[in-house]
Amino acid sequence: MEKNIATIISYLKSHSNPHNIAGMARFGINPKNTLGVSIPILRSLAKEIGKNHLLALELWKTSIHEARILAGLIDDPKLVTSIQMDGWVRDFDSWDVCDQVCMNVFDKTAYAHQKAQSWTSHNPEYERRAGFALMAVLAVHDKKASDRDFLQFFPLIEKYADDERNFVKKAVNWALRQIGKRNANLCRHAMIIARKLKKRESKSARWIGSDAFRELASLSANYE
Repeated sequence: MEKNIATIISYLKSHSNPHNIAGMARFGINPKNTLGVSIPILRSLAKEIGKNHLLALELWKTSIHEARILAGLIDDPKLVTSIQMDGWVRDFDSWDVCDQVCMNVFDKTAYAHQKAQSWTSHNPEYERRAGFALMAVLAVHDKKASDRDFLQFFPLIEKYADDERNFVKKAVNWALRQIGKRNANLCRHAMIIARKLKKRESKSARWIGSDAFRELASLSANYE
């Protein structure tokens, strides 16, 4: 395939699937500008294209749902700038684009830990989600990070656990669980946070704490 924007968009449109769009909407995925192309097709296409920063920027500008996921798959994290990350996060309009971009490119940039902290203070739902999603994927992918790098996230988890918005509270929960699953020390700290959240008045915080504590308590036995 030719590595130009017109050819790639034509290819994506040829794999459009209206049935998939309806299914995606049921899972809370924004159907606007969505073609219904499956993730396996996008991953296969990304492998064929290879890393291409300039093409990723062009794909993002199309505003097409799948083109933006593909942009995250092919972008080169070494060339991604802080300004680009802030621009893209403001464009997030669906939880899956947010998560895919965070786990495929943002977590590999030099700014990942910084953005995970700063984005949580943003009020728009998907921007705040991006901060916590980034924490979660860093806990899995960043093997060189220290425990201290993740301990600094716990005050933010406590602070925003009261956010009742669905895609925020689920990301806060995801971050708490993934950080706790990283090792025995972080698991102990995460369980302390989970216990605190279980006692909060906020329904969201209680759910986050209870769900995380249940998973981490079963995991902690393996560390003893």
